[in-house]
Amino acid sequence: MDLTTLIAIGAGIAVFTGIGAGIGIGIATGKAVEAVSRQPEAESKIMKLLMLGCALAEATAVYGLIIAILIIIFLK
Repeated sequence: MDLTTLIAIGAGIAVFTGIGAGIGIGIATGKAVEAVSRQPEAESKIMKLLMLGCALAEATAVYGLIIAILIIIFLK
């Protein structure tokens, strides 16, 4: 295997962090909708926590993308 192929494989693996973030955000959103349907009066508090959790989960996906870009740029 040449270096270009290994770089592409490494970048592809780094981008897979988006899968975990997507699954996490989906589960969190589903649970938040369920919680709001059970306690509508707590909607604002639940939504604040949901947005914080989604932002943290999405940050892991962005970190993976940045690592993939850095792998491509610096290992060429």
